Amino acid sequence: MLVLFASGATASLPFFQSVFLMNLDRFFPLVFGLHCFAAMGGTADVFRVSQLSSSDLSEPVSVKTLWGEVQRPSLPTHVCTVLPARLTPKHGSIDALDANPKVSKPDTKRLQDAIDDCPAGSAVKLVIDSHRKSGFLSGPLHLKSGVTLWIDDGVTLFASRNPKDYDKGNGTCGTATSTHEFSCMPLISAINTTGSGIVGGGVIDGRGGSILTGGKYARQRTWWDLAYQNKRHALHQQVPRLIQIRGGNDFTLYRVAIENAPNFHVVADTVSGVTAWGIRILTPSLVYTTPGYHCPPGTTPDVVTPATCFTPDTVKNTDGFDPGQSNHVLLAYSYISTGDDHVAIKARGKMPSYALSFLHNHFGYGHGMSIGSDTESGVHDMEVSDLSIDGFDSPNSNGLHMKSDADHGGVVDHVTYSKICMRRLKRPLAFDTFYKPSNGNSYPLFKNIVLQDIHVLESPVFGAGQLLFMGILGSGNNLPMTLSMDNVVFDGFLPTLIAPPSSIVFANPQAAHFHFGPGPVSFAPLITPSVAYDVTVSGSPGVGNPYDCSAAFINFSSIFPDSPI
Repeated sequence: MLVLFASGATASLPFFQSVFLMNLDRFFPLVFGLHCFAAMGGTADVFRVSQLSSSDLSEPVSVKTLWGEVQRPSLPTHVCTVLPARLTPKHGSIDALDANPKVSKPDTKRLQDAIDDCPAGSAVKLVIDSHRKSGFLSGPLHLKSGVTLWIDDGVTLFASRNPKDYDKGNGTCGTATSTHEFSCMPLISAINTTGSGIVGGGVIDGRGGSILTGGKYARQRTWWDLAYQNKRHALHQQVPRLIQIRGGNDFTLYRVAIENAPNFHVVADTVSGVTAWGIRILTPSLVYTTPGYHCPPGTTPDVVTPATCFTPDTVKNTDGFDPGQSNHVLLAYSYISTGDDHVAIKARGKMPSYALSFLHNHFGYGHGMSIGSDTESGVHDMEVSDLSIDGFDSPNSNGLHMKSDADHGGVVDHVTYSKICMRRLKRPLAFDTFYKPSNGNSYPLFKNIVLQDIHVLESPVFGAGQLLFMGILGSGNNLPMTLSMDNVVFDGFLPTLIAPPSSIVFANPQAAHFHFGPGPVSFAPLITPSVAYDVTVSGSPGVGNPYDCSAAFINFSSIFPDSPI
């Protein structure tokens, strides 16, 4: 199954080049990979590169956000060090090169030394060497203020698969524990930095589906097998995130592809100023699966350990882009398809999340454009505009999703969704203050939520999908959500209202105040005012044309040539 990277960087969007085949070098061979490729008319071990022209993916030099105009990032003009690659990936994998745990991170020192020695305002650039070697293999790296890591087109920075390289000292990284802890360092961290970033048309590959080479489960589990134990045995996986930005300001992600994360791909925690432009997040890639994610029976982690084939529904807790307790965050012209939330805005502790703009993005598999579940310190002033979500009929697919509960709740205020196209989703709209059973008194409140020009196309599996609108009601804590809807159109049949999920929820909707109009709202006939359940309706839906989605959805393989979809 040959997979191609696009090549030919332009000033507007990321491109990268390489060759990806089903990973035949793992301890448990995936012999079906080449059969699938041959059935498609391909030939093994043929280098094939496709190219996208800049006119196909043009974009402006700036976007208007809630806080003003933000310029498109550019590649660095000053480079302090150029580091050539020393490894040659085979079929998109280096598993054959690091089976010995003693050679699990050969490039870590020279990468970290280059970063440490680089002056502010410069970049460390990773490039293909003169013999076409294109791979780097590293353990945890730490960025410093003013320094950019530039992963050039065609280059892949592979993450170590030895848990010992990430362990914080308690020896549990690479295991699944009964206690909730964070025992693994991320692959790349930026702590209290100013003006740092990761750019370039290359790839960061977390190798979540590769067999571990060290620790308790050496040669017995992949990172994703450990994550699935969270679902199967209620254990907490101890696996590394890929990129962790904590504190500081003005961090940039530009053009880089981030794939196969063991856990979350990008986390920004208490950061003021994050620009992520033209990034591509994909998990799992074709290295760990088959075209269309059609894994053969008995190969996925829900039925076998270690698994040899993965789907988005079996790579747990692989969130795409998670800004928490952060402000002035922009995600623009980006692409995300993964196994958990595409985006999850969080707010815990004392610092709120605010001034958040998500513009001109395309999502595939995933659990939604989400807020929560942590909202206790508040989320406010957020916009989502020009977004497409193609759920591919996944049973876990969500569209626009707010989730919280009485253990993690706070105020979510002034959130606007506009110009959004969705299709093949189980739950296109879900606003849920009972996300998990809880006994706390930190009650969530969703208010001033605006949905305008929303168009939901049908799913052959779920029809028009399911809706959920559940605010806090009862026990003297009535906190109704307030939602305004204008031109919210579902094609075909009406959606259905999800049955209340627990005994503490009275109805769906409950504690929900709707305003409809002036445009159409397809599901308005489903909403019946109720004094008992605190459901009110104001306004009146009108008539009009649905938002045009004729050109909204993309072929992900045109953006990710190693994409299964």
